[in-house]
Amino acid sequence: MRAVTVGSHGAEPQLVQVPKPEPAEGEIVVKVEYAALNPADWQAAGAPAVTEPARTAPSASSALSASSASSASSASSGAAAFPRVLGTDFAGRVDVVGPGDSRFRVGDPVFGLAVRPEHAGSYAEYVSVHQDGPVALVPAGLSLRSAAALPTAGTAAAQVLAVSGVRRGGTLLVVGAAGGVGSCLTRLAAGRGIGVVAVVRGDERRRMRDLGATTVVDATAGSVDAAVRAACPEGVDGVADLVSDTADGFARHAALARPGAVAVATRRGAGLGGLPGDVEGVAFRMQASSTLLEALAAAAAEGSLDLPLDAELPLEKAPDALAQNRAGGARGKTVFALRGA
Repeated sequence: MRAVTVGSHGAEPQLVQVPKPEPAEGEIVVKVEYAALNPADWQAAGAPAVTEPARTAPSASSALSASSASSASSASSGAAAFPRVLGTDFAGRVDVVGPGDSRFRVGDPVFGLAVRPEHAGSYAEYVSVHQDGPVALVPAGLSLRSAAALPTAGTAAAQVLAVSGVRRGGTLLVVGAAGGVGSCLTRLAAGRGIGVVAVVRGDERRRMRDLGATTVVDATAGSVDAAVRAACPEGVDGVADLVSDTADGFARHAALARPGAVAVATRRGAGLGGLPGDVEGVAFRMQASSTLLEALAAAAAEGSLDLPLDAELPLEKAPDALAQNRAGGARGKTVFALRGA
C-alpha cells in the first residue's frame, strides 16, 4: 500500500510502498478515505522531547459533557520505531476485523486516531487500530471528509477549554486561533458564551468573527500585547497558547492574564519557567477517547461544531503540505484524500 513515511529521526517524509497491516486480536484494519494534517505529524519525525511535566487532560465529562472511556494519550512514553508511517487522524471504512469480539463490522464508517507508535500512522491506504482505542462510528449527517478533521483538533480544543477553567462570561486568549485546534477552540468557547480574543497572522478578521471571536488581533500588524491589553485592560481569564515553542514566548502571552488565571501551552518546548507568579502554567497533554470522539461527531452532525477545512490534497502532496504547515500560518484543517485509491 502507499504510505508517507520517515526513515529516521529528522528525515524528510517520502511517499513509499509498505505492507498492508494485519490486525491482531481486538484490532480492526480501516481502509482510509481521508487523513488530516496536524502539527504533531511533522513534530513526530524530528521534534525535541517535552521538557516540562505535562498535565493530563480532563475526562470527556468535563471537556464536552460526556464521560470518558477507551482513552489513550496522544503522546507515547516510548520511542517510535523507524521507518515510521506518519499521521494520526483518519476516517474510512472497516476493511478487516481481527480475532475476538468486536464492536465494529466490516463496512462500518469510522474515524479516530492512530495513537500507538508500534502501529502505522494514518497517512496510508490502510491503518490498524485497537477497537477499544480512540475510534468511533461516523454518525449519519457527517461526511467522512469532515470526520477526519475532528479527532485531534476537536479533542484538543475541548480539553484545552476545560483545562483553562474559563466559564461563561469570561474571556479566553487563543494564540494561533486560525489553525485547526484554534478554529475549533474558538467555536467551542464562543458557543459556551465565552469571549474569545483570537490572535492570528494576517487578515483573518472575517473568518474568525464567523467562528465567534469577539476580538481579532493580527500578530503581523503591531504589538499583540498592546492590542490584547486594550481589549481586556484587567487581563484575560485564561490563555490557550497553541504556537509558542519557547518559554519566553509562552511567558509573554501568559502575562496578559489576570491574577489566578490558567495559561495552557500545547507546543513542545514551551517551558513553564518565567511565568508570572500569579498565573498557573499548564503543559497540556491530550487524552483521546472514543466517548469524546462520539460527542464531537454528534455536535458536528447536528451543525453546532463546524471545523473549517482549508484544503483537500492527494496523499502524494503530504510531504509538501507538512513543510508548509511547519513554516506556520495554518488556516483551518488540511485533509488528504485517499478515496478510491
